[in-house]
Amino acid sequence: MRSLGKSGLEVSRLALGTMTWGRDTDEHEAAVQLRAFLDIGGNLVDTAAVYADGDSERVIGGFLGTLVNRDELLIASKAGISFKSGERRVRNSRLSLVEDLDKSLQRLGVEYIDLWQVHAWDEMTPLEETLSAIDYAVQSGKARYAGVSNFNGWQLAKSQTMQNPIFGKVPITSNQSEYSLLNRIAERELIPATEDLGVGFLAWSPLGRGVLTGKYRNGTPSDSRGASPHFSAFVAPYLDQRARAIVDAVCVAAEGLGFSPIEVALSWVRDAPGVTSSIIGARTGAQLRGVLTVEEVELPAPVRQALDEISRIPD
Repeated sequence: MRSLGKSGLEVSRLALGTMTWGRDTDEHEAAVQLRAFLDIGGNLVDTAAVYADGDSERVIGGFLGTLVNRDELLIASKAGISFKSGERRVRNSRLSLVEDLDKSLQRLGVEYIDLWQVHAWDEMTPLEETLSAIDYAVQSGKARYAGVSNFNGWQLAKSQTMQNPIFGKVPITSNQSEYSLLNRIAERELIPATEDLGVGFLAWSPLGRGVLTGKYRNGTPSDSRGASPHFSAFVAPYLDQRARAIVDAVCVAAEGLGFSPIEVALSWVRDAPGVTSSIIGARTGAQLRGVLTVEEVELPAPVRQALDEISRIPD
């Protein structure tokens, strides 16, 4: 367990992502995943109002009281993104955020969400209005802690400054952002900002959208996210020449250490400076169990340094 920022909330250093639940992952496979995750001591489950049009939250809610007790899970959800018009739209108005929150609570069948997050930055809505929804969510008891997602360094710093608890505001507890050997942009300003502000850092897609598993080295498997109509565009940016060189290095390291590429890539993120928890996701229970073996792995310092060098951020 690790403390989430300077809060008293303790979260597992691996979190379970549920973006595919209710769409590419059916309820049976989701149940297998959740049970395997709990069995290794995990407690943080990440979802969002927009995942599978709300079905991800419905699946999680269906497990509460049957497969798992409510107090065994820390449920993290996000609000503010929709595809109502067929295109991705970010709306962080108080109306939109509170509406998403209420619908999430209904789908989950719970009275509160442990960590409620604003899903993305909205240039069109005044930040004061967005943050007022965070105050409402926690002060009303509908959320225990609040965070943000996909904010850059200055956006996070401005938000946290405005949410100073000295003035009776609800502090920002965490920021969730993409981070992997294929995408280390967060190191430039975001991770230093979270450390300085006492905010937890949740890394999403620590396996480079699945590319760091090595499964795309010889093409796109038909059962992969890269071949899925929902996720092909999501994976495509990491199939370029630079990514291939990094994936090759991960695979060479894995072979030399007797680990899998997943274990090498994920342990690199899990133990990177400033990372509180890494969000892992899988389509099937078998795939997830293959990921969870990372808890038995620690990278030797020379291997970590070699991976640091080959994956460094381009100037």
